[in-house]
Amino acid sequence: MIKIGIIFGVFIISYLIGSISTGYIIVKLKTGQDIRNVGSGSTGATNVKRVLGTPYFFIVMLLDALKGAVPVLLAIHFIQSFSNIGLPAVIASLGVIIGHSKPLFLKFKGGKSVATGVGTILALNWQVGLIIAVIWSTITYISKYVSLGSIISVLFAPILMFLFHQPISYIIYCAIGAIYIVYLHRENIKRLINGNENKVRK
Repeated sequence: MIKIGIIFGVFIISYLIGSISTGYIIVKLKTGQDIRNVGSGSTGATNVKRVLGTPYFFIVMLLDALKGAVPVLLAIHFIQSFSNIGLPAVIASLGVIIGHSKPLFLKFKGGKSVATGVGTILALNWQVGLIIAVIWSTITYISKYVSLGSIISVLFAPILMFLFHQPISYIIYCAIGAIYIVYLHRENIKRLINGNENKVRK
């Protein structure tokens, strides 16, 4: 029971960390606006760009990735319960991406967990995380659609974890995370199909 309680605690703490919406905080401090009432209503980097410009797109993206990595690294290094199967790291990963997309402090209206999700992957395996980041950057640059780069890159995550011979728990997490992030992009997918998705640049 104690071990289960520790794992539950890892999830709650990670969820609360994920619920700290950096995009919301930065936009609020800079403009006084509620980012949820602007553009897509997301608190993520892409929507922040609409308000504050490209530099803040990268600032929020990096902060969200860091937010994803920190609880996972803490779980890996300090939680011993079930660590032989990588469970603490996976629970932390799930907690933080759910927290980012459904933040407690913002009435469960957050971002789409892409940067935060990549942060968790970097913490689980930096090589896989780096490859995912390169795939995202390449597809986004060529297509000019952040959503397309996000969707395709996260779908590669479980495959790369498998190819890098990572624990089965990491592979399962990446598969579940990819499905969740694609689901969060369901409206973007409709717009991509209809040809009216917003481009990151002209």
